[in-house]
Amino acid sequence: MARVAPDRPQFVLASASKARRLLLIGAGIHPFVCPSDFDESRVEVGPPDQYVLTLAQAKAETVAPQFTQALVLGCDSVLALGGQIYGKPAHREEAIARWQTMRGQMGELYTGHVLIGPQGQMVSRCAVTQVYFAAVDDPTIVAYVDTGEPLACAGAFAIDGKGGLLVEKINGCHTNVIGLSLPVLRSLLEELGYAIGDFW
Repeated sequence: MARVAPDRPQFVLASASKARRLLLIGAGIHPFVCPSDFDESRVEVGPPDQYVLTLAQAKAETVAPQFTQALVLGCDSVLALGGQIYGKPAHREEAIARWQTMRGQMGELYTGHVLIGPQGQMVSRCAVTQVYFAAVDDPTIVAYVDTGEPLACAGAFAIDGKGGLLVEKINGCHTNVIGLSLPVLRSLLEELGYAIGDFW
């Protein structure tokens, strides 16, 4: 029996991340962007998987009441390395010190995904990808930080930008490292009764 696709709802991205928006567009989903502006300092840092899910849920729930009959996606990413959790570096010096710690090491990039459906249904999942950083020297680190790219990224690197030159390999979903796991999104949509083809 042929599957009957539900009416396609508006897809809202509760994030100002250009990288997440471009990932969605590349996958055929054209989101309405509505940043949550949620104050992340209100959430206590805990285990990285729970921490990113809590932040993603807070962002999605902040935005969802502004829309009716919409799918609202909230995401948040952090890098865990050596027992520490890292988000975006606050300034240049922090980014340089971070890279001096990261180089030659393996970190785990966690992204929490929370999708709220048109009737308020909520599904969530955390994706984890191992990232192996190159053993780069100090001048390379300073040159990279001075491009400004690391200051806008969880973990102080963008694998889809200049930071890709400083990563040796990854183990897991590569789009997760960019900020949104497309396989996880497909799974969450299916949990709510949608197929990816509903958005093409």
